[in-house]
Amino acid sequence: MHKLLKGILRAPIVNFAIMLSILVMAIVGPFIAPHPSNPGDLGCSFIPPFWSEEGNSRYLLGTDQFGRDIVSRIIHGTRITIVLSLICILFGGSVGTMLGLVSGYFGGIVDTLIMRITDITLSLPMILIAVLLAAVRGPSYENVIIVVALFLWPRYCRQIRGEALVIREHDFVAAARVAGTSPIKIIFKHFFPNVIPTLLVLMTLQVGYVIILAASLSFLGAGVPPPAPDWGVMVSDGRALIETAWWISMFPGLAILITVLAMNNIGDWLRDKLDPKLRQA
Repeated sequence: MHKLLKGILRAPIVNFAIMLSILVMAIVGPFIAPHPSNPGDLGCSFIPPFWSEEGNSRYLLGTDQFGRDIVSRIIHGTRITIVLSLICILFGGSVGTMLGLVSGYFGGIVDTLIMRITDITLSLPMILIAVLLAAVRGPSYENVIIVVALFLWPRYCRQIRGEALVIREHDFVAAARVAGTSPIKIIFKHFFPNVIPTLLVLMTLQVGYVIILAASLSFLGAGVPPPAPDWGVMVSDGRALIETAWWISMFPGLAILITVLAMNNIGDWLRDKLDPKLRQA
């Protein structure tokens, strides 16, 4: 316990503070936002940030072409970003982890079949599939979840399979087989607990990847449909106005950048703490 507390105190406090703030905004954002995300006031369109000569203290980061408050839309969009990321990671991570454990335990033709499916999935053009889904079904939250989870599970599968191949050679696995323990019980009782540290690091690092993917799909019009206050949608709304109203795209883009950097730093810290080799170094 003492070592754990000591490690937490040495953690990147700034990154944890950023993520805590983002989680708070995702939970209570609609209650603390100064303005509703939709609709806007056309009479207040293109107000620059408050420090500009034409700025207004009511709109700290300015307004967009429809008179919607940038701060409020970023706060409302936090919930969309976090919820979509968690759903994609939960679904893609569960499928990838399970397939990786099965592939590493059984080996042989099962391993070959799962790895070839993984290779095929990684070779698919993500943007093309997203655009195709948007053309057939229209932009939606479901499209983002389907596409991101589809391209997320192979990352988990490959990493967990590598861990499972090492665990399979341990004596306690051989003892469990000799004792007549079923493969499913061995996987869940012996394999899964030993890959949890790797899984935690991988999930933390994938949050930033998922946020960028979801924002990219929304930016291209194949993800969250407007006028939802998604960060990618907000960046897309201001791309044609970058010279005259730069704040419309810049501040949602900064929100994506800060969130991704914070999660990546936390993931690196977890990797250093949970990997015995790195911890000794």
